[in-house]
Amino acid sequence: MPELIKVRPTKIELVKLKRRLSLAQRVQKIVKDRLSILTMEFLQTARDTVEAKRKLLDESSRLYKALSIAAGYHGYIAMEKELIATEADLKVTAGSRNIAGVRIPSFELIDNGKPMRGYNLVDTSSWLDRAAQLSEESLRAIVELAELQRNFELLAMEINRTKRITNALEYIVIPGLQVTIKYLNMKFEERDREEKARLKRVKVLVARG
Repeated sequence: MPELIKVRPTKIELVKLKRRLSLAQRVQKIVKDRLSILTMEFLQTARDTVEAKRKLLDESSRLYKALSIAAGYHGYIAMEKELIATEADLKVTAGSRNIAGVRIPSFELIDNGKPMRGYNLVDTSSWLDRAAQLSEESLRAIVELAELQRNFELLAMEINRTKRITNALEYIVIPGLQVTIKYLNMKFEERDREEKARLKRVKVLVARG
């Protein structure tokens, strides 16, 4: 049962409570609309995350196959020597975007427009080149998945926080205001009845006098 809000039983307080109720109801609508937007974005991010995981698994599987064949063709020592030449500093830039008031990150793998491989194409097979290409694709898939998973977590946290606000408004704040307004209205009606009854008694006494 909603609890009464402790206020002075005056007409001014009643007006203030009615304004608070109107504001709370407007805020409730805004929060519910925001929750709907966040939920839709959350569900889309969940679908994108599942697809990104599937893509990463597929590319990792193809990469493993290409590396296995390349190792068999070149030998592990020769392939390791060639792969050392591919070492490079990779950079990931981080930005952000706004979704219904939530700042979510965006990641991008920076390669300066150059291929991430530095081995001699003449001395290597197409399988090593294929493995290098798949490595680049896997790296980008990892960055994409990292972005989606972080967005997924942030949206989930914000949805839970927004639900708590919605529940507080729906089950505590608004009912509390409504029951207090109703209580004060009953108080004032009772006072009016008592005042009318008192005036009638006064009129009767005046008429008798």
